[in-house]
Amino acid sequence: MKQEIKICIPPYKIVYSIMFFVILSLIRGITLVDEIGGALDANAALLGVVFCAETYVMERGSGRGEIFVLFPQRNRTKAVMRRLLIQNVYLCMLSYIGFFFFFWQKPMLLPDNSLFFQYGMYMLAVTGTILFWSTLSMTISNLTGSQWGGIGICLAVWMMLNSTFGDKTLGVFNIFAYGFRETEELLDLGWLWGKALGILLAAVMIGMTPYIIKKRG
Repeated sequence: MKQEIKICIPPYKIVYSIMFFVILSLIRGITLVDEIGGALDANAALLGVVFCAETYVMERGSGRGEIFVLFPQRNRTKAVMRRLLIQNVYLCMLSYIGFFFFFWQKPMLLPDNSLFFQYGMYMLAVTGTILFWSTLSMTISNLTGSQWGGIGICLAVWMMLNSTFGDKTLGVFNIFAYGFRETEELLDLGWLWGKALGILLAAVMIGMTPYIIKKRG
């Protein structure tokens, strides 16, 4: 496990992922605590896409590709699943901490709101977001055989879903419905449908991984 952590979370990834949240908290202005979750959710998806795109194809860039393909398919699949899990745990933990990076702006908490409730809902939302987008990025990269192909296609999908078109077309089933919600309506949890759908799709893609690895070699 320690070796897998070194492989999939090298120092440069730690640096740019932390700086991602630091810079975002500096350039994304907010007024209310309610706005932090929406500001982070869609952007955390982009980080997940870039961070996990090379989950499998990283073997080629590191020069271990020829050795890795000699491993039995079952071993390769387990290694990929471990790496995806490690990266998702890291990104989720960093996203949970990143929520508080915005507090230097001294956002206001409305009288009827609860910080614990807002933070709990954000944790649920960003967990679903990271799981879906990291898995989608890895899957497309495996299918195309290129991490840049995975990033490019995911970016196109991200732009479509994180838009007025995506909001009107999918409504509460949009993976970004959390960001489009009315923050004043605290008990409006319709956005959970979008996160649940994203997690379900991620589970399907994970189930397809052994077949993709077998097909792509």
